[in-house]
Amino acid sequence: MKKVGVESTLTDVTQALQQKGYETVELKEESDVHSCDCCVISGQDKNVMGMQDSSYQGSVINADGQSAEQVCKQVHNKID
Repeated sequence: MKKVGVESTLTDVTQALQQKGYETVELKEESDVHSCDCCVISGQDKNVMGMQDSSYQGSVINADGQSAEQVCKQVHNKID
């Protein structure tokens, strides 16, 4: 089963992914991403300076302005 990390504020996305058969992990700290095939973020915590300090190598999907269904399609395209 594919594992997707999802920010806690995105409950609609989490529910939609679970209905489609994905295992979801709530992203609380950086170590939560290490077992994930893909991560979904809300876009609210973007680094304004454009700098990132992340060791995660997988796909990151910004859900800002998208429906849960649109995000699910992106997740499917990235990891399936």
